[in-house]
Amino acid sequence: MSKDQRTTTAAAAAAPGDGEAPSAEEERYRRGMANLDAISGSQGRRVVEGLADIAPDLGRYIVEFAYGDIFARPGLDRKTREIATVAALTAMGTAAPQLRVHVEAALNVGATQGEVMETILQMIPYAGFPAALNATAIAREVFAAQRP
Repeated sequence: MSKDQRTTTAAAAAAPGDGEAPSAEEERYRRGMANLDAISGSQGRRVVEGLADIAPDLGRYIVEFAYGDIFARPGLDRKTREIATVAALTAMGTAAPQLRVHVEAALNVGATQGEVMETILQMIPYAGFPAALNATAIAREVFAAQRP
């Protein structure tokens, strides 16, 4: 599929035709964008938009799968999902940009700075001190940027 076809497909999924009921794929994308906006605000949308020129399918996968499917599941509230995401990204130790986005998102959905830091500290036995130190540095930057 060419870039133009992918862009056209993405645009069609985002805006179905006049009077047509959205397809399951369109609904999945819409649900994902609604969750992304509610969780990450403009930061999440910028990540997806930043992929449009080089990897539009990757942006679509993030919206549809991560936010349209996983974040839309019942059973955990958004705050708990973001705390789990911060834990996973901290433990990975290789996802600094994503950790930054999700620390901010955790705060956006009601986690406190203390809860974010406890989550990072909880990862020490599993991911080690270097991962926790790196995550702490990222959290410090996010916390500082949110101060008036």
